Amino acid sequence: MVNRGKSRERVEPTFEEDREDEDFRLDEDDRIVGSGGKRRASGKSKGRSKAASGRGGGGQRKRKSGGGGFGIGKLIYWSFVMCIWAGIGLVGLVGYYASQMPSASTWTIPDRPPNMKIVSVEGTVIANRGATGGEALPLEEMSPYIPLATMAIEDRRFYSHFGVDPLGLGRAIVTNIMSGRAVQGGSTITQQLAKNLFLSPERTIERKVQEVLLAFWLEHKFTKDQILAMYLNRVFFGSNAYGVEAASRRYFNKSARDVNLGEAALLAGLLKAPSRLSPARDPEAAEARAQVVLTAMREAGYITDDEIKTAMTQPPTRAKRYWSGAGQYVADLVKEDVVGLIGTLTEDVIVETTIDMTLEKKAEAALTQALDNQGEKLGVSQAALVAIDGTGAIRALVGGRDYAESQFNRAVKAKRQPGSAFKPFVYAAALEQGLRPESVRNDAPIRIGSWTPENYDQKYRGTVTLTEAMAVSLNTVAAQLVMEVGPKEVVQLAHRLGISTDLQNNASIALGTSEVSLMELTAAYAPFMNGGYKATPHVIQRILRTDGTVLYENNYLEPPRVLNSAVVAGMNRMMTAVVDHGTGKRAQLKGWQAGGKTGTTQSFRDALFVGYTSNLTTGIWFGNDDGTPMKKVTGGGLPAEAWHDFMTTAHQGLTPALLPGSDYQEPLPEPPQEMTISTIISDVLQSGGESDYPSPPQPNGPATEYPYDDVYVEGPVPPADVGPILEGPVETRRTTLLDVILGR
Repeated sequence: MVNRGKSRERVEPTFEEDREDEDFRLDEDDRIVGSGGKRRASGKSKGRSKAASGRGGGGQRKRKSGGGGFGIGKLIYWSFVMCIWAGIGLVGLVGYYASQMPSASTWTIPDRPPNMKIVSVEGTVIANRGATGGEALPLEEMSPYIPLATMAIEDRRFYSHFGVDPLGLGRAIVTNIMSGRAVQGGSTITQQLAKNLFLSPERTIERKVQEVLLAFWLEHKFTKDQILAMYLNRVFFGSNAYGVEAASRRYFNKSARDVNLGEAALLAGLLKAPSRLSPARDPEAAEARAQVVLTAMREAGYITDDEIKTAMTQPPTRAKRYWSGAGQYVADLVKEDVVGLIGTLTEDVIVETTIDMTLEKKAEAALTQALDNQGEKLGVSQAALVAIDGTGAIRALVGGRDYAESQFNRAVKAKRQPGSAFKPFVYAAALEQGLRPESVRNDAPIRIGSWTPENYDQKYRGTVTLTEAMAVSLNTVAAQLVMEVGPKEVVQLAHRLGISTDLQNNASIALGTSEVSLMELTAAYAPFMNGGYKATPHVIQRILRTDGTVLYENNYLEPPRVLNSAVVAGMNRMMTAVVDHGTGKRAQLKGWQAGGKTGTTQSFRDALFVGYTSNLTTGIWFGNDDGTPMKKVTGGGLPAEAWHDFMTTAHQGLTPALLPGSDYQEPLPEPPQEMTISTIISDVLQSGGESDYPSPPQPNGPATEYPYDDVYVEGPVPPADVGPILEGPVETRRTTLLDVILGR
């Protein structure tokens, strides 16, 4: 019992060497315990205080100094605790949002929207069509400046981080805090790709967490090169261009394979704000941003000072506000045809067309020059052109003055009256019924029911051959021929040759009052130049997958014959007269035999010239979209001149060749015998012989009813016909001696 009492009151000895460490131990007062614990330890505290007081003032100063150390310890401790709890919370948050996502085993890269690469006969890319606006290029096929410029300005440590860049993220946070606004992003290229592929553009914690998780998955699933290639082929570059190939062709009219340093810097600069920095919208802002990218590339060690000086001295990019060039009209036509041939696209395809880009550029230049030189003076604002070969393959097509201003294809979609350019079908129908270029008709005032067609110059020439009537485009003769052969037969022949539009079955069809497109009208002239075979207009040669598999190939190698050789020969004799000395003489080509026909509609609203050589058939139209009359522009004026300019350049270097039928010789009638005594006696004995010339062609069948004024007509109507209306076959004979004696 005594020993226990002494034990309670005993004070442990304190050694001098232990005192040095005392300041680094916690007293009971410093420990985190309840109030009861403090009371239980009060005796020890008092004892410890007395011991400390025996050490003098120096000991007190040490304890006072040690209190500051305890405050830092608390801060470190609580900071560590907070970090742990923040980590736990972050893990929980990530786990929650991760649970809202589909299983990682089901994650797949969305298919890139299919692209249609459209190429010319030379293999030159005309345009791309699809949601992206360009094909996908492997990283190794791109200009090397493009990925370097992109990494320099967007993600300089792309090849060293694991999908998320902590340093870049921290730098962005500090920069944004110091500036008071969001001026720098911390997302890596991988994160941006994840956002573009899978997520919406909204800025929420959930989307950011999912973006990080998807970035980790991408880094695990693909190589760095694959990730960078996917990003560059899908990212938006403004002006409806997705991917570097689309953007390069949009802004520079070249492939991303051929982009130089300055152009690559401009493209990379667009990623910050594609729409606002687009050179089509603000070229100055685009160039200023490109300078920033070049500086970043130099800082990253990607380029030298000499290279940046060269890039900065290059002229700034001046992009139009839309894809430009006449080839874009072709691309739109091709896109529509491809869907009709193989259905909706599900993969990238290459479309090989019949377009010759050399001819395409010459066609565009010819129309642009004509409009620039005379358009304002003559009150004409638009033009269109179609050029096809003997098979119907479209070699050049221009749908308007400027695709950037208007994407409406006037060569294909616009239907307008062809005017006198329709007359060749009337004459061809007449030749099929027995008339010849030398056949004679009377150019005189004519009335068909309530219709009284007049010539352009309101003059009449009397008896003329069909060749001369065609050359000077006599309306009265064309109207007579329609009545002789019948409007129905003319319509059928026009459809047979290639006109697909419904045509009005009446007499006024002779003057081209039914509307047609320039493309079908031009194609219907082709049988005159190819020997009488139908030329179905087409622009697609083949459609292939990117691996070369053929999905479609056209077959126009065996077209049907639509005109016989004699009719082709006769038409070419008349049509060449139009160019040689008629209304189309401004279209004459040096060294080449050419045929064609002018066309002008009422009040000079439309002016056309459609002509051909043995090599090419081309139709040209001038007018205004709203139908405003031009200032006396006729088919033999501006259209014929533009036709001459285009066809001259298109035939450079080619050997001239005659048109089909130029060597065709119709059987000539035997010359009349001289009046001698022997022939007179012979005639008397034989009662006269048969005429050496066939009788004029007779109307087919009974009188035809036409849908105007309930008028019934049969053959040409006086006074336009030569002689009285013929009824039934007429026999002619040579004059005999008996006729002379009897005065007959």
